[in-house]
Parts: sequence; C-alpha cells; structure tokens
Amino acid sequence: MAKGLQGFSWTMLLLFCTIQELGAWAMHTAVEGPGLGQPGDPALLAGGRVKRGWVWNQFFVVEEYTGTEPLYVGKIHSDSDEGDGSIKYTISGEGAGTIFLIDEITGDIHATERLDREQKTFYTLRAQARDRQTDQLLEPESEFIIKVQDINDSEPRFLEGPYIGSVAELSPIGTSVMQVMASDADDPTYGSSARVVYSVLEGEQHFTVDSKTGVIRTAVADLDRETQDRYEVVIRATDMAGQLGGLSGSTTVTIVVTDVNDNPPRFPQKMYQFSIVETAPVGTAIGRVKAEDSDVGENTDMTYQVKDEEGVEMFKVTTDSNTQEAVITVQKPLDYESKKVHTVVVEALNKFVDPRFVDLGTFRDQTIVRVSVLDVDEPPEFRPPSNLMEVQEDAHVGSVVGVVTALDPDTANHPVRYAIDRSTDAERIFDIDANTGAIVTGKVLDRETAGWHNITVLAMEADNHSQVSRASLRIRILDVNDNPPELATPYEAAVCEDAKPGQLIQTISVVDRDEPQSGHHFYFTLAPEATNNHHFSLLDIKDNTAAVHTQRMGFNRQEQDVYLLPILVVDSGPPALSSTGTLTIRVCGCDSNGAIQSCNSTAYVVSATLSPGALIALLVCILILVVLVLLILTLKRHHKSHLTSEDDEDMRDNVIKYNDEGGGEQDTEAYDMSALRSLYDFSEIKGGDGGGGPGEGGPSGNLASELHVLPQWVQSPDLDFSMFRDYICKKVEQADEDLSVPPYDSFQTYAFEGSDSPVPSLSSINTWSSGSEQDFSYLGGWGPRFRQLAALYAGRRGEEDSEES
Repeated sequence: MAKGLQGFSWTMLLLFCTIQELGAWAMHTAVEGPGLGQPGDPALLAGGRVKRGWVWNQFFVVEEYTGTEPLYVGKIHSDSDEGDGSIKYTISGEGAGTIFLIDEITGDIHATERLDREQKTFYTLRAQARDRQTDQLLEPESEFIIKVQDINDSEPRFLEGPYIGSVAELSPIGTSVMQVMASDADDPTYGSSARVVYSVLEGEQHFTVDSKTGVIRTAVADLDRETQDRYEVVIRATDMAGQLGGLSGSTTVTIVVTDVNDNPPRFPQKMYQFSIVETAPVGTAIGRVKAEDSDVGENTDMTYQVKDEEGVEMFKVTTDSNTQEAVITVQKPLDYESKKVHTVVVEALNKFVDPRFVDLGTFRDQTIVRVSVLDVDEPPEFRPPSNLMEVQEDAHVGSVVGVVTALDPDTANHPVRYAIDRSTDAERIFDIDANTGAIVTGKVLDRETAGWHNITVLAMEADNHSQVSRASLRIRILDVNDNPPELATPYEAAVCEDAKPGQLIQTISVVDRDEPQSGHHFYFTLAPEATNNHHFSLLDIKDNTAAVHTQRMGFNRQEQDVYLLPILVVDSGPPALSSTGTLTIRVCGCDSNGAIQSCNSTAYVVSATLSPGALIALLVCILILVVLVLLILTLKRHHKSHLTSEDDEDMRDNVIKYNDEGGGEQDTEAYDMSALRSLYDFSEIKGGDGGGGPGEGGPSGNLASELHVLPQWVQSPDLDFSMFRDYICKKVEQADEDLSVPPYDSFQTYAFEGSDSPVPSLSSINTWSSGSEQDFSYLGGWGPRFRQLAALYAGRRGEEDSEES
C-alpha cells in the first residue's frame, strides 16, 4: 500500500508540475504574446521586431525519488524553436551534467540521482539556446532554479541530551522540572513534516510533559527523596503533529529529587552508658553519641545540648563538625565517694529547620546518658585548706606553730602520715609530727632575719607513700621588741668658734630593727655621763627625732677641737630598750657668713673622704707592687743559678775561629771577662822571679805595671810541639769514636774590639816575623795554669835567637 501511495504521489506531483508549467506559459504568452522580448530591448526599439524569449517557470523535483527511470523535472523552450531541431539546448551550474541532464533537442530536463532536501534545498542552473549550425546564442543565457520538494523523511531528534534535571522532594503537582526540545530536519514551511509534539513514554506516573513546549512537570506531590532519589523519564517527540504516519524520536531524562529538611534527628538508642575514673581531669572526653538523620547535606547538621540541671553543671556536650557526633566531656571534677552514677539528658536538634515542614512534627530528639564514676585510690586531702600560720619570734624551740589535717577521701580511709619537703626548709627551722601534723619550731626564730617562711607539707597514706598530696604553708614570724634603737648614722657635726647660744648643730634620727604593731616612738636624752655638759643641749622634738643646740657662746679649737656628746635613745617597748650613741662635734673656723673654712683635725677630713672602695683600691695596688718585687727577685735568682750551672759544666774542647781580635777588657758585652781575670795569680806575680817587659824592676816592681805589660814572645830553642800534636790528635780521635757526642765546635764573632785594653793582644799572627823582639818570660809568673804556655813561648824565643846568631 505504501508503494501504491508513493506512486500516486509521484503522479499527482508530476501532474501538478505540468499544470503549473502550462499556467505559467499561458500567462507569459498573454502578457507578452508569442515572441515578445523583454521591455526596453534595443532590438525591439530599433527594428520594431518583437524579440522571442524563454518559456519556463520554477521547476520542482521530489526528494528521495526511488524509481528506476530518470525523474522528469521540466522543459526549457525558446519560442523561436520551430521544432525542426535547429536549436541546441544546454544547461550549466549546480549539478548540470551529473545530477541533471537535458535533452538538447527538446529541452527536457531529468534528474538522474536521488536528491535529499535536508542536504540541499535548491539548485541554481543557467540555460542556453544556440544555433546548432553556427553555435551562436539565440537567447541570452538565463538562470533558473530547481527546488527540491520536501517529503517527511526525517524524524525528530533531541540534540541537547543527555538531559538531567532536579526537583525538590514534596514539591506540589505541576512544579516545573525542566524543558526538552527536539528538532526536525524537514521543511517547516511545507506541510506538517516538521510539526513536533511531545509525550511521556515512561515515568508518566510521576511526571508529565507539555506536548507543545516540552516542559516536564511533576504529576504527584509526594515525591520522597528518602524513598527514591532519582527517576528515569523517557520523552517522545513525533512530527506530523502526532498524526498517523508521522516519524518520532525519544530521549531519556534523568530527574534527581533533591533533599529538604523533612526528617527530624533520631537517636538509635534511648539510653547510652559510659564509665570514667573519678580522677579524670576536667575536659576529658567520656564518650560520643550520634542522632541519625535521613536527610543529607546541611539538613543533617545538628547541635546537641544537655537538658537537665545536674548534667549541665557536671558535663559539657559539643558537636563534632565532621561526624555530627555529640562529644560528652567532664566539666567539673568527679568524686566517687560523693556520687557514683550521673544521669544526663542529651538533646539533638537540627541546625537549619525549614518552616514549611514544621507541621510534620518536632525536629529534635532526646536520649539518656548514664555516666558511672569508677573509684581509684586517691591521695589524702588537706582540710581545711588554710595556708597561713603565725608564731612569735621569741618562741622556744619545740613550740607548736599550728596543726595541718589531711584525710583519705577513699572509702577505706587509710591513716595519713605527714612530712615537710626539705627542699623548702633546708635549714630545718620547722618540724612536723608525722602522726598528728603538728608543726613545731626546730630552731630559734628571728623576725629581723626572716619574717616569712614558705614551706611545703606532704600528706601520704601510711601504707602507700606514692599517694601523696602537697600543701603550701606560709608562716609569719610575729615581732617582739628585742632590738634596741640606734642612731641612724654615726653622726658628726661641726660648730663654728664664734657660735652663739641656741644655734642648731645637728638633727638626730633613730632606726630600730623591730616593727611594733603600734609603730615606733623614741625618747631622746643626754646620757648620764653627759650631765655635767655645759656646752650643748639636746631637745626631743617628739617626732622620733632630736635636735642638738649650742648652750654657750664661743668655742676655741686651740683649747679643745672635738667634743663627744653621748645621747641615750629609748624605744616604747614592751619591754623598753635603749642604747647610747655618740655625736662627734668638731670646732672649726668659719667666715663671717658662718661657712666652715677649716678644722684642726686633718685626720678627720681624710677619714671622712676616704671611702671603703678607695681603701680596697689602695690595698690592691700595694699587693701588685709586692708581687712585682717578688717576681724580679725570683728572676734574678734564676739568672744567677743559670750562670752557676754553666760554670759547672764539663770542660770541653772548643775550636774557636776568630775573624777579628775582639775587644779588650772593657768590652764586657762581647765576652765575660771575669773568667780571664780569675786566671791571674797575683801572688805568684809578686813573688816570682820571672822578668816582665822592659823596665821591670825585679820582684819589687809595681804590680799595676806588670798587669799592663804585653806578654812578649820568647822563642825557646828546645821547643817541642809533639806534645800538643799528640794531645790534639788524641782528643780528635776520642770525638770521632764517640758517635753520641754532638760536635762542640763553636764559632764566635767579635764585631767590636773595644778600647783602652790594659793588656796587648795575645794573637800570634805576627810572632813568626824574624824581627820580633817580644819577651814572654813574664808568663812564668802567671801560675801553674800558664806554665806550658810560658815554656812554649820561651822555647820559641830561643830558637829565634839561635837563628839570628
């Protein structure tokens, strides 16, 4: 039947096109007449001949043609065509030669392909009529349009999917959820192919859709998120306005039911039980409880509170923001002996309440929490907690200061023992009775030394010393009058020689280490030994001070320059104590204005101006000087001992090289001449018979002249150097064999020879000269140490004399 309807449609369409073409041709010929050209044609105006024209109208071709033969579209025809085949028709443009073919002789156009209006709605082509022989244009090239005629071949499509909407639970009927929209590719201007209507395929029990707009609305008012939180609704769109034969498409819409606060919190249990030890500190968490809420999000946020008065005082409830749990903590110290079980009423309520659902019921719930207090062994407790005691400073050792009391709070009520923390009473000024807690004095008290004592008393169970409590105790020492008053300072005053009677010399004040509760009150008077004093008077001013005045006119410091005035001071007791102080009064010379110029006692001025710091500095300076002197003496002694040790060293052979002759006897810096001087034997020189230098007067010659005579070289004919050679070789051999002995060769340089040496040089540089006339015979008188040297020079001198002869 469908094929029959489709063939019928094609036939009717072709008939409609043919009728439309014939009507257009008739209208065209009626207006222009056969062969009429376009108005204003130059050819028509020039020759008066009517120009022939094209004969056609708009062509239509039905889309989706499924026939086997090419589909006839229409005919183009020139009114100059006489049917003899002399005119050739051609087309160009969109689809010419491929989709559309033209019969060159008849001008019939056929479509050779299946067309789709949704892809292309019309084609624009150009037609030409040419002379078949000359190929010249007979008509101007002209455009014509082939429009693709629509058929209902496209179903509606939902292009904006997937669709997800939401609606609050318990929304009223007709609440808009969302809108869906389908599009149809068919021509909306032709027929009803693109007219779409909507309907619900699935989910119509809960939702509806507007057939024209596609708006989805709720169909019921009891949507409950806690029962079902989402729905899948299938929406269908049908074209042809829903008529029979229309095409349709569908889509699935997900509708989420959002939560509202329509459920109150509910505790799963009506009673909870917890336990905690009685020694738990304040702030300790006892446990957690939680009220369940079927809602989600902020609708489950809740707060907790304690409803009963007892619970409010002892416990505190807070809300854990992450878990929405009630955290129960201790707010006051617990005591098993006072109360073993506490009952707390905890209430939960929603933080955010929707007023629309208040009529559904109360949005709060309550539960009972039982807290059991567990007993533990606690340390003793001090009762009462007073921490202040007082005692007189003159109390005897062993006097009771006070009593502390501590009790075991446990049911067992163990006996308590007491002690004093000796870190707070290291001097053991107080003791305590271990059984009764009586605090007694252990030493003599002195308020002036320490007016307050802070000690720590320990109370512990007799059978468990680990259970110990501490209490701080303050003991105040009460004052008694046990210190006499004293002058505030060792007063010293000055009086002018020309002082007049009644002149104020000094105002005296007193100090007392005691502190009576009624305050100090002192009495001043001259000591009994000063009753015969006629020079000065003492006046008690009654404000704990006294004034000293002159009693006569004029003083003479030549007769007496210092007066000692004893003053007796008495306090108010009880008992009344007194002391005597001395006021030193010096007589000084003053100018006409009464300013002191000078006093006789220099020692007084020095003593008055020399402070203890100056005395200490002076002693330090003296001590430094003594240390320096001792250090210098020690260095000198060390230097002498060092010289002595050098002299006591073993004599060793030294090879000495002299680059110069060195200095004389006065050149003490270069060489220690004391060793050379010690070699002179003056007694032998005096008693010897050896000659000296020229001019020597024999044994009775002058000693000074002998010392200043240069030793003369005396050449001895029988001089034998073999002994020196053997001696030197022996020493060299010993030194070479002893590998442990370092070399003792020394090198000495004398940069300054010195001046005025009484003894000439002993150098032998010039002794080998043939013209030497030196006489060394006086060397024999130098003693046994120079005996070999004398013999050597004497023998050398003899040889020279023999050679000369």
